Amino acid sequence: MIPAAKPLIGDDERAAVDAVLNSGMIAQGPEVAAFESEFSTIVGGRHCVAVNSGTSALHMALIAVRVKPGDEVIVPSFTFAATANAVRLAGAIPVFVDIEADSFCIDPAAVEAAITPRTRAVMPVHLYGHPAAMGPIMEIATRHGLWVIEDAAQAHAASLDGTPVGAFGAAAAFSFYPTKNMTSGEGGMVTTACDHIARQVRLLRNQGMEQRYKNEVVGFNTRMTDIHAAIGRVQLSKLAGWTQRRQEIAARYDAELQGVTTPPVADGAVHVYHQYTIRVEGDRDGFAAALAAGGVGSGVYYPTPVHLLPSFGLTGIELPVTAVAATEVLSLPVYPALSDGEVDQVIAGVNKVASAGA
Repeated sequence: MIPAAKPLIGDDERAAVDAVLNSGMIAQGPEVAAFESEFSTIVGGRHCVAVNSGTSALHMALIAVRVKPGDEVIVPSFTFAATANAVRLAGAIPVFVDIEADSFCIDPAAVEAAITPRTRAVMPVHLYGHPAAMGPIMEIATRHGLWVIEDAAQAHAASLDGTPVGAFGAAAAFSFYPTKNMTSGEGGMVTTACDHIARQVRLLRNQGMEQRYKNEVVGFNTRMTDIHAAIGRVQLSKLAGWTQRRQEIAARYDAELQGVTTPPVADGAVHVYHQYTIRVEGDRDGFAAALAAGGVGSGVYYPTPVHLLPSFGLTGIELPVTAVAATEVLSLPVYPALSDGEVDQVIAGVNKVASAGA
């Protein structure tokens, strides 16, 4: 069975962890600082503040820009729950809007239609590794005086018109979960061009203090350890090659898959294919089961829009593009460890199932 996703951890990462353990400096320390500095090179030189998860990165960023209880934050419903969870954890109200059919990312027109006097921020998600339509989103946000917090959890090194994701909004959040395009074992990163926001996140992650026992705000413990940062540094050094391999696999899928809708890429966008997500009309789940029977794994991201999850349970919201996507999307294996032979197997499996269904 070819799995849908696969963490890539090798001898280099193990050696980096051993070095940290041997140093005796295990908590946040020099490895975290070095990781932050090195990650800055893929987000246009912005400040980078490492934390313990992508969810924490979103949460800390929202608090740092002073999103308050009762404020509204516009988010897509077609995403992982962490996007809206972070808004709720900050005390704010997630306002769910629809997506664009091609990119699966938030629809700028839906954003503008959802703005009210209580709207404080917009949180576009660069879903599956494809950048959201940041030009119109930034224009709308600027015109209405809104913060933009990018959810870049799935989009390490993606870009739009030459600008890397994570370098558009007031702040952005990346995730280093094990199956992301790069991992630190677990972890996250806040990126920002603003000195004040960066300092606030540093305070918030460390119990509200920059100097020991001089707590300036009520904070959290969302620090990243040097163990995780050491893994992240090794993975970051491999990211460019891994991204190229993902794009090579995606190019083969684009050219050779039949009977399914492959994901288009917007003009000026660099897609990094955290997921290669096709659309299957009809019995998507039966399609996935038939693939699995032939040894090809796949994943559905996401079968239930966030606003319909039990944790939110909102009704009366009409998001037609989201509703269709939730029934059609199917993500194929695209991780860089796939061999050419395995890519052949995925292509043959999809085409066989699609042909049988036709």
